[in-house]
Amino acid sequence: MGNHNEQQTPDIPEEHKRSIRSFVLRQGHMTAAQQRAIDTMWPQFGIDYQNSTFDLNGAFGRGNPKVLEIGFGMGVATVEIAKRLPEKDFLAIDVHGPGVGNILKLIEEEKVSNIRVMRHDAVEVVEHMLADGSLDGIHIFFPDPWHKKRHHKRRLIQAPFVAKLLPKLKQGGYIHLATDWEEYAVQMLEVLSGFDELENTAQDYAPTPDYRPETKFEARGKRLGHGVWDLVFKRIK
Repeated sequence: MGNHNEQQTPDIPEEHKRSIRSFVLRQGHMTAAQQRAIDTMWPQFGIDYQNSTFDLNGAFGRGNPKVLEIGFGMGVATVEIAKRLPEKDFLAIDVHGPGVGNILKLIEEEKVSNIRVMRHDAVEVVEHMLADGSLDGIHIFFPDPWHKKRHHKRRLIQAPFVAKLLPKLKQGGYIHLATDWEEYAVQMLEVLSGFDELENTAQDYAPTPDYRPETKFEARGKRLGHGVWDLVFKRIK
């Protein structure tokens, strides 16, 4: 979280796209500590992709509320949120190898037990692995804003993707988005407001909930005079 390379879609003609995708696979440089964390922690905290519905409660060994996080970056904020909300379980998905290694390293260091990690396309996980009504919350923080107008079609937060997410959310569950790109915030507000099933918890943008920590990236942006916009919508039907 806190950088803008989390969710992207490949630049291929619309007619050739198999479906929406949430990222472009980036390898990046894995440190020895990150690789070691994957080697040692994955069996306990990692979840491999499967092309069928899986039991979220079984993965955590308890029936507590479940929150999906898409695009966790290096995992710093995710681990902090999990510590602040120990009564909730977090399924954190990203494709960036060093980030996956880093979040597992942090899970070990901070002795956090309420996170499970996936390295896969979040869209496929949502479509194939998550049962309808299985989520109490969805977090998507600082997805790639694709600021050039010709690239706006690559943005993750668009109506077709939200339409895939909604059935997975319980009635009363919430979607929490955050961006530091105002024009994307406007689009996010427009997209979420277009669903009858969702109700805005604020007049437009929400105060940052207590559980979401300020990232280094965000703090730097604020010092430079950049804004940050949070949106929190609830599923009402």
